[in-house]
Amino acid sequence: MSEYLSDKEQWELIRTAIRDNWLSVAVAVAVVLAGFQGWRWWQAHLDSRGAQAGAAYLRMVEALEKGDRSAAFVQLGELERSYPSSPYTDQAKMVAARVDVEANELDKAAHELDTVVKDSKDRELALVARARLARVEIAQGKPDVALATLAAVAPGAFAARYAEVRGDAYYAKGDKAAALKEYRTAAAGTEGDAALLNLKIADLAAEAPPPGIANTAPAPAGATTAAAAK
Repeated sequence: MSEYLSDKEQWELIRTAIRDNWLSVAVAVAVVLAGFQGWRWWQAHLDSRGAQAGAAYLRMVEALEKGDRSAAFVQLGELERSYPSSPYTDQAKMVAARVDVEANELDKAAHELDTVVKDSKDRELALVARARLARVEIAQGKPDVALATLAAVAPGAFAARYAEVRGDAYYAKGDKAAALKEYRTAAAGTEGDAALLNLKIADLAAEAPPPGIANTAPAPAGATTAAAAK
């Protein structure tokens, strides 16, 4: 019908439509702008929280470098309370676990690592934490628990590391043949420097009994605790 109207008449129709529908148009524009501003606010909020969590993590590391363990764990507590889902909190727990192992507080180390295993949204970090948890469990004298911890998931890119830790667990059980097999599996999949792993293989290769026959010789003193800190 508009093709039969004059320019003036068409303009009057447009003005009438705008006048009659201005509220819905204004609301639609406001919603769009509010959504855009809300998104920008949320992104800025996330960036700010990420920066704050990162700063707390750095304060923890700096405190440890100064030998102030108490201050470091205060920062860890702040991260856990204020930024429980931050990757910096996961990293801080990993650092705390290493400090606990070095202090021979293995129960605390196991707790920190277990929370990363269960709660971290970073699958690869959770896999690393699981391997370290298994090392701590070996140091606690729980090699069977360590083997169960490792068997609970597919290790993916960390297959070689998991194989080495399984080897440590079997060695702790006195099963040198199984340990040697796992160490060789680990060596086949390890890239870069594997000097310690090769030493383990060399030490066991000449003396491992036939498969299925356990040797109850204990691991070298202090070896399990040192390995747990890796």
